[in-house]
Formats: sequence, C-alpha cells, structure tokens
Amino acid sequence: MEKTNQLWTRPSLLLFAASLILHLLANGHYGFFRDELYFIVCGSRPDWGYVDQPPVVPLLAAWSHALFGDSVLGFRLLPALAMSAGVALTAEFARLVGGGRFAQWLAGVCVLLGPIYLILGVLFSTDMFQVLTWLGLGWALVRLEQTGDERWWLAFGAIAGFSLEAKYLIAFYIVALAIGLLATPQRRSLLKPWVYLGALLAAVIVLPNVLWQHAHGWPFIELGRHGAGGKNVTMSLSRFFLNQFNLTGPLPGIVWLVGLWAGLVRPRLAVARAFPIAWLILLVVFDASHGKDYYAGAIYPTLFALGAVRIEQWVENSIARGAALACIVASNAYVLPLSLPILPVDTLIRYQSAIGVKPAASGEHRKVSMLSQVYADMFGWREMAAKVAAVYWSLPPQDRARAVFFGNNYGEAAAIDVFGRRLGLPPAISGHNNYYLWGPRGHDGSVTIILGDGWKQNAALVRSAEVAGRITNPYAMPDETDMPIYVLRGLKVPFEKIWPSVKSYN
Repeated sequence: MEKTNQLWTRPSLLLFAASLILHLLANGHYGFFRDELYFIVCGSRPDWGYVDQPPVVPLLAAWSHALFGDSVLGFRLLPALAMSAGVALTAEFARLVGGGRFAQWLAGVCVLLGPIYLILGVLFSTDMFQVLTWLGLGWALVRLEQTGDERWWLAFGAIAGFSLEAKYLIAFYIVALAIGLLATPQRRSLLKPWVYLGALLAAVIVLPNVLWQHAHGWPFIELGRHGAGGKNVTMSLSRFFLNQFNLTGPLPGIVWLVGLWAGLVRPRLAVARAFPIAWLILLVVFDASHGKDYYAGAIYPTLFALGAVRIEQWVENSIARGAALACIVASNAYVLPLSLPILPVDTLIRYQSAIGVKPAASGEHRKVSMLSQVYADMFGWREMAAKVAAVYWSLPPQDRARAVFFGNNYGEAAAIDVFGRRLGLPPAISGHNNYYLWGPRGHDGSVTIILGDGWKQNAALVRSAEVAGRITNPYAMPDETDMPIYVLRGLKVPFEKIWPSVKSYN
C-alpha cells in the first residue's frame, strides 16, 4: 500500500495530470489552426508521404476529426496527451539521471509552463511528438550506459524511425548526437553490430516515405530551400540564441544553461556530454540555414533534467527549493495566455497591450495585426467557407455545375474542404504544396471562385470577373481577411495545360 501511494504521488504523474487539465480547460477555445485543417485533408487522402510532411500526423488528424467532428477540444486531445506525457517523461528522465523529487519537479515544471511546450500541447502539428521522441533517444542512450546492454540501440532506432515518420527534424538531432557521442566512451558501440541494426530498423520504418519523396522529385527539399531562401526571418547567431529564452521562459533558461554546463563539466554519466555538443551543433546549423528559432525546442527537456539534477545538488534547503519552484511558476505564468488560448480573444488583446507584448509571425515574413500568427490563424476559416458557399449557391445552375474554389494557399483550400462539405461545396483545388499534386480534379477553369486580387497578374487569361462577396474577420491574419470574393469565368487556357505554372512549394 505504501509503494502504491508513493507511485501516485510521483512528480511525473502529478505533472501529467496538471498538464492535461490545463489543456482540457484551454484547447477548445478559438478555432482550428490553418495547418490543422490541411492535415485533416491530407490524412483523408492517405499516402506514404506529402510535399511538406511525412504521413503519421495527417493520418492521425483525419482519424481524430472523423472521431470528434468539428469539436476543437476533442480534435486536440491527442496533442494534449502527447505533451502531458512529455512533461511526465521529463520528470522521469531527471529521475533516471539521478535526480530526487525536487529535480523531478523542477525539470517537469519547466516543461509544463514553457511557452513553446504549451503551444505544442494545443496544436495538432508535426511537432507534437518531438519532445517525447527526443527524450526517448536520450533515455535509450542513458540506459545503454547504465546497463551496458547494446540492444538499447534497437529502441533508439525504433524511436528515431517513428519520429522521422512524424517530422524530419529529428534527423538533425540524430546527426548532432552522433557527433557528440564521438566525444564519449559510447563511441565503442561503433565496433559492435547493435548500433547498425538500430540504424537499419529506423531506415526500414522510414523507407516508404523516402521512396515516396524520391518518386515525387524530393519536394520536401525544394520546400526547405524556399524557406531558407527568404520565407523565414534571418537572424544573427546571438539573436537566435537569445530567442531560445523566449521559447522556455527566462528563469527556466537558467536551468537549461546549468544543464549544458553539467553535461560538459564532470557529468555523472559520460553520455551526458553528447547533449550539450548536440545543442551547440543544432543552434549553429539551424541559424546558418535560416531555420526557425523553435527548431531546437525539443532538446531543452533533456537539458532541463540535467540542470535540475545539478541544481538539486547545490540547493539543499527545502525553503530555497520551494522558492525556486515558485519563481519558475510565477515567471512563466504571466505569459501563459500568449501560448494557451485560455482567455476570451478581446481580453487577450487587452492583456497583450497591458504587458507590452507585440504579436509576432512565428519566424516568417508575414504581417500580423492584433494577434500572433499562432492565434490569428485560428480565426476566419469557418466564416470564409460560409461566404464562399453563399457565392457558390448564388450562381446559375449551369455555372454552379462547373464551378470550383481555387485556394491561394492550402489554408484556404483546406477550409473549404473541411467546412464546405456540409455546405454543399465541391472539393477545392490549389497549387500550394500537396494540393498541387492532387491537380485540378477534373475542373477546366470555366467558372472559378477565388479570394483577393492576386489573380489579376494573370487577368489576360480570364474572359470576365465579378465581385460576388467579401470576407472579413478582425482577428484573422491580415493576408486572409478583408478580401473580395471573385467569380472568374472563361479561363482561356484549361487548368490541365497551365497547372504546372500554379505550383507553389513553400
């Protein structure tokens, strides 16, 4: 009975419950995010890969939407569970590397309230498993050193393979870790077969997706070049480094800085030295390639655990430990509404103004207005579909039979596909990312509904155009609101002939 009580009071379980409750209170607010709609559409057309992501997350998104319908809270249950498990695993990782209850609480609270991790627990995204899988790789390496059992490389390979099927980003971490491990005694594993069997296992898991990318001309590489070539904001290395504190919060930043130091200077476990080396490599590579500042976010739970264990050794007074935890909570709690949609939107806007926070565009060159891109892209999609449906049903029957909505991007097209189905709209088309591969779906362009004035650069291809409506939402991204809805008629060149020219991988 005593052991059972100890189990249920373990910090990891209590932190898991706290995280899940927090997300259940918040995740149902606002609306579906742009990418969430796109994942639902992609997953409803199962494949071994897509232009901009591997297959796992779209497939799960389609299943979740089929199960919960348009309930945002239900749809986002899986990311809430995944992130809550990530919080718990961080605490358990601290215990694995020698931490007591205080170290477990400290590491877990840093992840529980970290801005980047809060939003990962909200959005159904390709990032939602990253904390779990990056921690999982660390767990396998630690257990490998602790037990001497080389079969842990099989677990390493299985975790890596699954993570690659969710997001390719972990490939950078694997390479960085491999370089870091060369500075540890674990390099002896290169002389044994298990590390190669683990690599083979990972390769087998990800092979279908690699073959899909090859068959389609490696679109993800083209996509990455576009991001590095101007889509993403370029930063100096110092700015990139300072932005890492925005991801975790300033006081938790001290914990992961201690984790870097603890891993490099007389680590308890030799393998711990690989993590700071990997962190440095990732920071330099992501900045040099113009990656987004949050790309390295999944490594910090590992560093939190290492730092928390060392801080526990330094701070033995229970009052000082309690004060440290309270300071971490207080320092991150005031920005909680900026990463968790827990406030009514008008209240959030006033709160942002009161604390002097300016909305940002998630590392991209896009304009924002009253809300950050993460929140703004949760607004306007359902209303957009309703306005487009009104235009569609106002058309004469002969036009309506040939009409199709052309999305300027996958967000617009996916909003029509997800919300427009029950409104009687036909599937949308677009040249953006995977929509390009799906083609014009038999439409010739004789009647096309489109948003905004972007089509005017090819106005000579259209015989007539009329404004048939307008979309507006004060909370949406500026480039997705206050736009006319056009009905274009008489495309002079059929879609099938000009389709290669509408391709847009970005």
